[in-house]
Amino acid sequence: MKTKFIYRTFIVAAIAVLIGIPAGFQAAPVPDPSIGVKGYYSNDKAQRGRTVRAAIVIDIPAGYHVNSNRPLNKYSIPTALKIEAPRGVNIGPVIYPRAIVRKLKAVNNEPLAVYEGRAILRFNVTVPASYQGGEVVLKARLRYQSCNDEVCFPPKNQTWIWA
Repeated sequence: MKTKFIYRTFIVAAIAVLIGIPAGFQAAPVPDPSIGVKGYYSNDKAQRGRTVRAAIVIDIPAGYHVNSNRPLNKYSIPTALKIEAPRGVNIGPVIYPRAIVRKLKAVNNEPLAVYEGRAILRFNVTVPASYQGGEVVLKARLRYQSCNDEVCFPPKNQTWIWA
């Protein structure tokens, strides 16, 4: 009789411990990825009377992606680049890279158009020969939403300024 009591007490205690474990051991939230954004000219600087190619390079850590500029669904936030330049300097249209189409479990294997690894957004900067300013300073504003295979993070804006 005493053995049954000890055995039942042990079983009840073990069940109580097992029920309490999930509440005490919650997984830490996944941190936002550190997305790198840098701007480059194909030459050292933009010069009067010339057109120079420029680019914004997005470095996306492994295991993460950002939505493309043309998502395949209406709830994904597209990657968008806006360039501000001094008066008289012309900025050509942004050429976005080709997206990779992925099917992820988090969205019921629905296809998503994404960028992974390194994405290069290219555009031309034309400085007229009659440009009156000193140096050409560009301000790029990049808006994107990063995700992993399980969760999407709030959209972010990054600004890059270069001369």
